[in-house]
Amino acid sequence: MKVAVIIPAYNEAPSISKVVNAIPLEINATIIVVNNGSTDNTVEEAIRAGAIVLDESRKGYGWACLKGIEYANEQQAEIMVFMDGDFSDFPSEMSILIEPIVAGKMDFVLGSRVLGERERGSLTPQQVFGNWLATRMIRIFYGARFSDLGPFRAIRSNTLNSLKMSDKTYGWTIEMQIKAAKKKLRFCEVPISYRKRIGVSKVSGTLKGTVLARIKIIWAVFKYRF
Repeated sequence: MKVAVIIPAYNEAPSISKVVNAIPLEINATIIVVNNGSTDNTVEEAIRAGAIVLDESRKGYGWACLKGIEYANEQQAEIMVFMDGDFSDFPSEMSILIEPIVAGKMDFVLGSRVLGERERGSLTPQQVFGNWLATRMIRIFYGARFSDLGPFRAIRSNTLNSLKMSDKTYGWTIEMQIKAAKKKLRFCEVPISYRKRIGVSKVSGTLKGTVLARIKIIWAVFKYRF
């Protein structure tokens, strides 16, 4: 199956080539880095590593993902994989995510940092609590069991398009999970490894980002419920 890997990136010059180069060659994926207004050498590093680079000037994780989806659809990708550009995930584990989809068993597979092996300090206390709270609310309101809102995930392209994703910023990941639950998709979690990111997180690394993300995530839970 044709796989497209979508990597939103904002000022990830020190890490983006490591991410691109670590994606297994046997997957033969189209690697799409979406530059979300970087002011460093992210674009040059991504191109040097062999990725296709798209520019999305509208700031926001969701905006970058939507730009990547548009291109992946044009390339007729059958599976879309999303991951961050900070090298905190292990691209070498991508096969674990796509295998249940290729086998026809699942429509959506989430890589869970909570269930997997992770480096001490790779998830901040606020991330751990935020994941717990959000997944608990999803279970209460939508009856779906998740352990994480992690960015490393794979989904069948036609399934993703049917979800009509719309969030442009911090609520992107939880929107996908809530809609997967509401549509009763075949989904599962697989344990993945996780390490400290290269550089400072634009969300959990700042007070403003942490607060805004938490508000947006909680708002999304109620928005799609009522």
